[in-house]
Amino acid sequence: MRDIRTFYINGEWVSPAAANDLEVINPSTEEPCAVISLGDQADTDAAVAAARAAFEPWMLTPLATRRDLIASILEVYKARAEDMAEAISLEMGAPIDMARTQQVGAGSWHIDGFLKALDTFQFERDFTATEKTLYEPIGVVGMITPWNWPMNQIALKAIPAIAVGCTTILKPSEIAPLSGHLFAEIVHEAGAPAGVFNLVNGDGPGVGSQLSAHPDVDMISFTGSTRAGKLISKSAADTLKRVSLELGGKGANIVFDDADGDAIKRGVIRCMNNTGQSCNAPTRMLVQEDRYAQAVDEAVAMANKIATGPAAEGGKHIGPVVSETQWNKIQGLIQAGIDEGARLVAGGPGRPEGTNRGYFVRPTIFADVTNDMTIAREEIFGPVLAMMPFKDEEQAIAIANDTPYGLTNYIQSQDTDRIRRVARRLRSGMVAANGGTFAQGSPFGGYKASGNGREGGVWGLEEFCEVKAVAGWAAE
Repeated sequence: MRDIRTFYINGEWVSPAAANDLEVINPSTEEPCAVISLGDQADTDAAVAAARAAFEPWMLTPLATRRDLIASILEVYKARAEDMAEAISLEMGAPIDMARTQQVGAGSWHIDGFLKALDTFQFERDFTATEKTLYEPIGVVGMITPWNWPMNQIALKAIPAIAVGCTTILKPSEIAPLSGHLFAEIVHEAGAPAGVFNLVNGDGPGVGSQLSAHPDVDMISFTGSTRAGKLISKSAADTLKRVSLELGGKGANIVFDDADGDAIKRGVIRCMNNTGQSCNAPTRMLVQEDRYAQAVDEAVAMANKIATGPAAEGGKHIGPVVSETQWNKIQGLIQAGIDEGARLVAGGPGRPEGTNRGYFVRPTIFADVTNDMTIAREEIFGPVLAMMPFKDEEQAIAIANDTPYGLTNYIQSQDTDRIRRVARRLRSGMVAANGGTFAQGSPFGGYKASGNGREGGVWGLEEFCEVKAVAGWAAE
């Protein structure tokens, strides 16, 4: 069992101020695989003090030097890629092949994207002949990251913050902390100055709340549930710090009757990827009436082909969900779908056949869902798809927008004008059509209960900057 009870503070691995051990559970086996310590106020204060002391020297460090550090982090990250894949697979249940390609790959992709964005980012911009607009680092940043895409989210926060001149404290998820610990090793090996990056393990009510309320933290960047995002915002309000939130989602996948032949299959796979544990998953499939019955049959056939299995095994299967708490929540929502009258057409309650250990969930599809049902309103965060019919474009848009969330919506149609028309009316931060993927550096974020910031590329760099107007700037 791995022992990672130390924290990374001011360039050193240090013991916690007080012992408070927590076992990390392998979701494939339900057995402990590591032990960490949960930090307390003294640990948080030490990390914040280190970041505060390092801020001005790092802010004044030449951009070229900061860029070199990011490039070095990417180089070390690639060298440690297999270690990272094994850590993520072990801690949160991503099948090892998926961990190598998607989970680890997301981190390197974003780091590379920020290097490219940094090369063209203008920290000084002419407003008039005698006025400059300056983009300066906001200061000390507390970063609270989730367990479902650990490197994706750590890279989207730590890299741009460090690149623009901020100093940072990371609190990774206590459920899946191994990857965060390894990332700290990578940053250290890459040569980050003491205090520029710090890591303290802890839970939300502990270190998370302490960072959110800390008077010497200038910004909190959080990814996680909408409920937690509200609590963090309230905690941060007393110190008027900036709060950037990437929260939950309940994406609608609108399948029009002229959608291509792979639209249903593509939608099911996208929903089930990462065992459904993605905030931007298309978990509500809206299908035009003429095609609905056939679509249900196609979705069932696809779901029945999706295998489940241990994360350590190679293959294209999906793994377990991350924890017993998540498993119980998903089971309760599946039962709610049955109780509220949705038609269960694939999967259902309990573990997959032949499985009696691990937090495995059957790939599940409900048909004839209405948008007032619990499974259509709440983010399930598991491999569960809700299908519902619609009559026309107006009804599809109304159903898609009838949700507290607004992260990602999807459109399937061969009509270019309709895609553009519907995309403009969908109330979400992102819209993807016909299997389209977002480019490197694209702004990631949502509307409404899905959050209020943007991550990635130029937008991700700007997120960690203050804007300063300077009048009377001497002409150069």
